Amino acid sequence: MKANVDKDTCIGCGLCPSICSTVFEMDDDGKATTIVDPVPTDHEDDVREAESSCPVNAISVS
Repeated sequence: MKANVDKDTCIGCGLCPSICSTVFEMDDDGKATTIVDPVPTDHEDDVREAESSCPVNAISVS
């Protein structure tokens, strides 16, 4: 599984790293970014939760 954050859409709310800090962190520009590729198998459910919880749908999972 791969997670991607659309930086143009991200509003920097910080929800995704609070749900799954293994995969997401906040960049210096205040936007979320992914820090691992691929997503570790044991964190896939958390990544899906972060995707569905994002208020602006900036996270895509494939």
